[in-house]
Amino acid sequence: MNNVKKYFSIRDLENLSGIKAHTIRIWEKRYNLLNPERTETNIRTYSLQSLQKLLNITMLYHNGYKISKIARINPSDIPLVVKEIVAKSSVKNNAINAFKLAMINFDQSLFLSTYNGLTAEKSFREIFRDVFLPLLNELGLLWQTDTISPAHEHFVTGLIKQKIHSNTERIQHLEPTRTDKIFVPFLPENEIHEIGLLYVNYEIVLRGYKSIYLGQTTPMENLKDVMKYYDNIHFISYFTVVPTKEHIEKYVNDFNEMALENNNTSKLWTLGRQNQYLDASKLPASVRSFNSIEQIVEQL
Repeated sequence: MNNVKKYFSIRDLENLSGIKAHTIRIWEKRYNLLNPERTETNIRTYSLQSLQKLLNITMLYHNGYKISKIARINPSDIPLVVKEIVAKSSVKNNAINAFKLAMINFDQSLFLSTYNGLTAEKSFREIFRDVFLPLLNELGLLWQTDTISPAHEHFVTGLIKQKIHSNTERIQHLEPTRTDKIFVPFLPENEIHEIGLLYVNYEIVLRGYKSIYLGQTTPMENLKDVMKYYDNIHFISYFTVVPTKEHIEKYVNDFNEMALENNNTSKLWTLGRQNQYLDASKLPASVRSFNSIEQIVEQL
C-alpha cells in the first residue's frame, strides 16, 4: 500500500467533498472541525483522518445538519451518525458520497450496505446509470488530478465489477431468446479497463441475446477464430486507452479486411474515449462507433 496517499491539499479536499476551500477554512476557524498541519512554507496539509472526517461532515451537512450542530457531536460518534443516514436513505448524492467514503477508508462493509440500500429502491440498471456511472466519472477526474491513489480506484472499481458479475450471473443461466444477432464483447490487446464492457455485456444478456464474452486484451486473431463458428456476429469493444489516436483507424480497417477475408457478415461496434479519433463518415461499412453506453444499449 505504498501508493496510498496519506496527506492531502485543501484543493484535494475540495475535489473529493464538493465543499469549497473557502468554506472548509471557515469550518476550521469557526468550529475547529479540522486541524491541518503546515509545511515549512506554511501550506496547509490534511491527514487521511481529516479527509475522512470532512467526508462524514459533508454527508451530515447535505442531510440537513447545521454545521454548528455537527461541531457539537463527539468526533468519534460522527461515523455512527453517518452510517445511520446511509442505512435510512439511498438518495443519489448520499450514495455517491458514501461510496467515496468507503473508497477512502477501504471500507467494504460501507460499500455493501450502501449498495444494498439502493437495491431496495432501484433496479441494477438504475443503480449503474444514476450512481455508478457518475461515481466512475468523478473518480476518473480525481485520479487524473492525483487526488486519490491507484489503490483507492482499484478497490472501488473491483467492488463495482463484483456487482456487475453477480447481476449478470443471475440471468446468464437462461437460454437466449433472440437469435438475430450474437454478441462478442472484447477489449483490444493491452486494454484492461473493463467496467463499461462488463455492463454492456449485462445489458446484452438481459435482452435475451447469446453473448460470448472474451474480456480484456484480446488479440484480433482471436476474433477471427470466433468468426469460424458464427456469422452475423456483433463484436463490441470499449476503447479507453487503446487503440491510440495514431493506430485506431488502422485497427478498424484491419477488422474490416479480416471480416471480408473470411466472407463474414460480422460487425464491430465501438465506444469509449478513443472513439473521438474516429471519423464516423469514413468508417468501413462493418464498423459503427457510439458515443455512450446509453446509445449502444438503445441499439441492442
